[in-house]
Amino acid sequence: MAAIPYSSLPLQFLFFLLLSGSFLQTRTLSTDQTVKTFIFRIDSQSKPSIFPTHYHWYSSEFASPVQILHTYDTVFHGFSATLSPDQAASLSRHPSVLAVIEDQRRQLHTTRSPQFLGLRNQQGLWSESDYGSDVIIGVFDTGIWPERRSFSDLNIGSIPSKWKGVCQVGVKFTAKNCNKKIIGARFFSKGHEAAGGSAGPIGGGINETVEFMSPRDADGHGTHTASTAAGRHAFRASMEGYAAGVAKGVAPKARLAVYKVCWKNAGCFDSDILAAFDAAVNDGVDVISISIGGGDGISSPYYLDPIAIGSYGAASRGVFVSSSAGNDGPNGMSVTNLAPWIVTVGAGTIDRNFPAEVRLGDGRRLSGVSLYAGAPLSEKMYPLIYPGKSGVLSASLCMENSLDPNLVRGKIVICDRGSSPRVAKGLVVKKAGGVGMILANGISNGEGLVGDAVKAYISSTANPTATIDFKGTILGIKPAPVVASFSARGPNGLNPEILKPDLIAPGVNILAAWTEAVGPTGLDSDLRKTEFNILSGTSMACPHVSGAAALLKSAHPDWSPAAIRSAMMTTASIVDNSNQPMTDEATGNASTPYDFGAGHVNLDRAMDPGLVYDITNDDYVNFLCANGYGPKLIQVITRIPARCPAKRPRPENLNYPSIAALFSTQSRGVSSKSFIRTVTNVGQPNAVYTVKVVSPEKGVTVTVKPSRLVFTEGVKKSSFVVTVTADSKNLVLNDSGAAFGSISWSDGKHEVRSPLVVTQLDPL
Repeated sequence: MAAIPYSSLPLQFLFFLLLSGSFLQTRTLSTDQTVKTFIFRIDSQSKPSIFPTHYHWYSSEFASPVQILHTYDTVFHGFSATLSPDQAASLSRHPSVLAVIEDQRRQLHTTRSPQFLGLRNQQGLWSESDYGSDVIIGVFDTGIWPERRSFSDLNIGSIPSKWKGVCQVGVKFTAKNCNKKIIGARFFSKGHEAAGGSAGPIGGGINETVEFMSPRDADGHGTHTASTAAGRHAFRASMEGYAAGVAKGVAPKARLAVYKVCWKNAGCFDSDILAAFDAAVNDGVDVISISIGGGDGISSPYYLDPIAIGSYGAASRGVFVSSSAGNDGPNGMSVTNLAPWIVTVGAGTIDRNFPAEVRLGDGRRLSGVSLYAGAPLSEKMYPLIYPGKSGVLSASLCMENSLDPNLVRGKIVICDRGSSPRVAKGLVVKKAGGVGMILANGISNGEGLVGDAVKAYISSTANPTATIDFKGTILGIKPAPVVASFSARGPNGLNPEILKPDLIAPGVNILAAWTEAVGPTGLDSDLRKTEFNILSGTSMACPHVSGAAALLKSAHPDWSPAAIRSAMMTTASIVDNSNQPMTDEATGNASTPYDFGAGHVNLDRAMDPGLVYDITNDDYVNFLCANGYGPKLIQVITRIPARCPAKRPRPENLNYPSIAALFSTQSRGVSSKSFIRTVTNVGQPNAVYTVKVVSPEKGVTVTVKPSRLVFTEGVKKSSFVVTVTADSKNLVLNDSGAAFGSISWSDGKHEVRSPLVVTQLDPL
């Protein structure tokens, strides 16, 4: 998901970054056919024995007239190839072909955040896990700038013996760029090259005039996410004086394996992402961090989603996969990366801000945020202008060549959000002679009233004036965390029975390492060089959870990916640092599990969760059966032919650490649903847990049987049944069509909390 600095804040000033995407291009084959890339899922068990490898079989059986790009044999069996739609349709009829998926372009979705997660030096999870030193995090992103201090291998032990990966060399990247910290690096470009040519223009293929055909990061996003997850301690870190302090990742000693699948101004192709999954699992990573998604709020079925397929292959082999939820909030049902074997992470604020204040000529002061590092403006007042007052849309948006220098010169200009990156708007204002730019968010971003106040002031006086006072870095902000307005929201559009996002993590104002290839804004005109940059987005939240998973994996090497997720979800916080319910930045009201999932990750508690909800591969297969997938569709995901139970399972009975009860809108009177859950004791062997139920306020009754769970040396697992009864006549739902509660198990030391969602849906 694209990193979006401060998209949710009331007013914006100068120097912002928005990573832009581009559009899929295809090479013309004839007047009515185009060559595209398709991913073919092959039944590997049907390979004739005369072929020594699957590649030999694919090359012989399918290669003519196709051009094979990648072969997959770890998380997925098959290949990707370029051919016409007619040729793809013809190959789809081959008896060994289980599925054909058209290649799609995806988009990309800290000095203080580790402390905000509850991590402390020489104690707790950092100490218990030795800062994650034996764990390998695979980062799927835009590559890495290896010379940054965040990637030093000083005082790190030898590379784990399980590592099987390589350091792939290329343009300005040699074997010496890998070390005991960056233990491996690869790049994947064949999907891009097939889409637009290796030297294609921006928007199709990879532009080698701005990119490195190697793991080196020309964009910055990958360097930022890698150092957020596992950056070493770097003293005297800041972005031009902002966020000054000691920069460090969540798992400072964890090893990094870099998989460059995304390219500057060109996005990330499914065929390359799937190849990275195949390589990473085979290389021996423990955690995969993927801040990538569709970005349109629309999710494909699991068997047509290469990220879901690759993630299943990873999770089924014990690899924890963390992904970004998307940046399309606060719209409902905008969350992406929905597969239940993926941990889906939304974004919250931390207790640090970079405030700036607009002072109007009538004496009013309006709060905003800025990373401006130039000469101060607050010593005098400047004329204030809103170009949109003319009614010209391009002028209101401060688009290129839309501003009249005669009207703008020497003034502070108000620009509306939308259509172009905020940094580009500031550059347009600067070129036209303006001295400053105020970016006003709209109603949908939760700050429309602030923008309206500035515009109303301009209309109320003949000579409006203003100035901007930049206040630097402020710590200890309350309340925090707050759910970022851009953070994608539930419910889950594929399976509303599974709550998504799973949780939230710091994703606003995150300082981390940056590439040397571009300035902090990413604009060609920005020639500044900075070791660190400050970004916001669910892209920044995801690697916090990836680093957290590395710490938990190091402290508890026998825990499965599902157990690690459960530990984070059931111990997550639902209150802020004022001990009040977390709020939603978009509305100012209390946030809900559709906004934050189980809550904000709290690593001080996750190390010792007491109980976990574990999930096996067979459980996931039953979940797919419950969705009505047949054996062949399930095999597309799992690689192994599946046999579904005679009685179709229910998807809501997947042993997830949250519960979503769905009732039909056509139900009349009282309806009930029951859910089975099983918990595993990972705390003291002899323990007794009692249940506490928080029911939604009206129209819902929740019972749990048994209400007491007893664990001993010989009894480590225990099951219970949750029954949710809804009275349609008295049921009260919020604006998102849901009511919320929780179920908690406590032994006096641990509190194992699961969110409960009750909603009504129209029948299919």
